Amino acid sequence: MGIDDRMENTAEDLGGKMKEAAGKATDDERLEREGKADQAKADLKNAAEDVKDAFKH
Repeated sequence: MGIDDRMENTAEDLGGKMKEAAGKATDDERLEREGKADQAKADLKNAAEDVKDAFKH
């Protein structure tokens, strides 16, 4: 766990933001919700990484 996981989480967050924006632009509520869910999942993963890092130090 480490930098690779953080990069994957960032990519997932950015992908979620793009989905959300595309959903808003096309008035596709399902796509917008998927984007928000992807962002929330990435945030949770980052929080877990923060906890792991706290215990390493």
